[in-house]
Amino acid sequence: MKQKEKKILVVEDDLVAARMVNYALEQRGYQVLTAANGTQGLRKAQDEKPDLIILGVMLPGVDGLQVCRRLRADSQTAQIPILMISAKAQDVEKATAIKVGADDYLSKPVGPSEIASRVEALLSQKSADTAR
Repeated sequence: MKQKEKKILVVEDDLVAARMVNYALEQRGYQVLTAANGTQGLRKAQDEKPDLIILGVMLPGVDGLQVCRRLRADSQTAQIPILMISAKAQDVEKATAIKVGADDYLSKPVGPSEIASRVEALLSQKSADTAR
């Protein structure tokens, strides 16, 4: 599967951050879907079956950690790689995100090239896992 066909769901309530992530990924040929809150993100993840999810931690309503737990508990979305992004930079925050099922964690502020390289690493790791 070529990179251009990869679908990425960005669940982020911060419009500026979401736009920056979308731009960075679209420049590299990814199809980007967006959701502004956790509930919308869960629905889109189930409907669209993205190849990867970028998930903010502090979301209105259902927060990112809860969204991550629910994605991992659902057999339809359990295998989708999840990259969490948060302004919370403490190790305990990262450890919590990994514990609830995130595959990777970035602290804001984060540049477009860093996001793209993490996305590429997670996607190549996923395709290596499915090839086994």
